[in-house]
Amino acid sequence: MRIISVNANGIRAAARRGAVPWLRAAAPDVLCLQEVRASDADLEKVLAEAGWSHWAVAHTEGSAKGRAGVAVVSRHAQRVQIVGLAGGAFAEADRWVEVELDTGSGPVTVASTYVHAGEAGTARQEEKYSFLDAMNQRMARASRSGERMVVAGDLNIAHHEVDLKNWKGNLRKSGFLEGERAHLDAWLGEGAWVDVVRRAAGAGPGPYTWWSWRGKAFDNDSGWRIDYQLASAPLASAVTAAWVGRAPSYAARWSDHAPVVVDYAV
Repeated sequence: MRIISVNANGIRAAARRGAVPWLRAAAPDVLCLQEVRASDADLEKVLAEAGWSHWAVAHTEGSAKGRAGVAVVSRHAQRVQIVGLAGGAFAEADRWVEVELDTGSGPVTVASTYVHAGEAGTARQEEKYSFLDAMNQRMARASRSGERMVVAGDLNIAHHEVDLKNWKGNLRKSGFLEGERAHLDAWLGEGAWVDVVRRAAGAGPGPYTWWSWRGKAFDNDSGWRIDYQLASAPLASAVTAAWVGRAPSYAARWSDHAPVVVDYAV
């Protein structure tokens, strides 16, 4: 089962820039999207262009037109669809949707999430921490139950110094704050969850997943690794390959993020 996760930065704009041919060639079984920034109908149009109009879709639209929104699209039937986190937390924030898929070896839960960019010392940063705390609860429950689960998406956090080019200049900025990185430390520290791309890529630096559209950031590979597939230990053992689909050139980019691609033998 190939899972591709990407912050599309607007699915309609991504389609105009060439996302559909790239995705069709990449042949996902499951597609996790963040910042869809579109209605259900608009997303369906793009899926139809890809030839996936018959696929199952779980999509939570952004409450503000043209913003946020996450989705899980799959060739597999989706037995369960859940929007929001524990106790309905953030159900209206359009930043978490999860589904349960049937596979040949049993169910797999796939969550697509978008953790918004915070701003150090502001209420926006506190909201980001609250969202991460709610993620803690959901992921801990999956760990306790031995659930095969992947949390895929844009976490807007670079974990270590090797995960962003200019780490010294960002020590006090949201995205590389000690408190944010501590959440990843907790998830990954005892082996209950695995950052499967880091495990596949080795020590780094990179592979980065986001670069500014401006200047020479992409050409100089001055980026951030903020997009992940975090697999629970039972599912991580089934990973056969993991990589970042960095565009070959600036002109070939269809989002400011690169897709994260992982194959699972399930």
